[in-house]
Amino acid sequence: MKTWLITGCSSGIGKYIAKTVLEKGDNAIITARSTDRLQELVNLFPKTALPVALEVTNLESIKNAIKLAKERFGTIDVLVNNAGRGYSGAIEEGDSQAVKELFDTNLFGPINLIKEVLPDMRLKKAGAIINISSLGVLTCDSGGGYYAASKAALEKISVALRKEVAPLGIKVMVVEPGPFRTNFRVSHVTGQNKNISGYASVKKARDKLALDPFGQKGDPQKAGKAIVAAIEKDDYPKTILLGKGISDIGVNILTEEVQEIKKWKEIGDATNFDE
Repeated sequence: MKTWLITGCSSGIGKYIAKTVLEKGDNAIITARSTDRLQELVNLFPKTALPVALEVTNLESIKNAIKLAKERFGTIDVLVNNAGRGYSGAIEEGDSQAVKELFDTNLFGPINLIKEVLPDMRLKKAGAIINISSLGVLTCDSGGGYYAASKAALEKISVALRKEVAPLGIKVMVVEPGPFRTNFRVSHVTGQNKNISGYASVKKARDKLALDPFGQKGDPQKAGKAIVAAIEKDDYPKTILLGKGISDIGVNILTEEVQEIKKWKEIGDATNFDE
């Protein structure tokens, strides 16, 4: 029996990761900013589900959640950094305070959680950390630059962390979901968005989002099950893309990037000192 700490469990992928692990008999510290929407899981799994109010941008809140988890279950075997916020706007339109809140939630909160669980994982030489990112890191669409940057930073932290802790028996997996039917599109950080008229592509994306915030094809319940199944493999995926056709999109984007690198290889190679 493992113990999981999962952030952002009130709905969507986080909720179904929690439900999946609880159904298989594991313990789960299920967290959200308010525990009101966690009661469904608590009612279903009263002995193994521990609801905790957690604000990932607050270090004391994080430390309290870890303390309560250890008091109830003794240890944390798997951390899932799922809680996150979105932000829509052109780079020029960005509100500094809102962008800071975005990075506090999507990057620094997960980093602080990782730092809190690692000491015990190091001692046991076992554990797993799952960081939920986004296909947006690869697509980096107009209006999504700040969000993509926050998740891209989390991914690079994950890559370095994996190299650091793999010798200690600790797994680190990145998940890049495509469009899934969750509350994500209505949980964006708000700020003084300038709505500059010249950015037509950004306005088009914003208007589409407002018209159909729940039109995604991805099933969060299936995503939750897939994530749990993936991390439990010995040869687990370092990065996994979720959603029908999403892996193909990722391959196409990365193939174009490789071609771009090769195109300018000659100029790049000519920048060393002459021998």
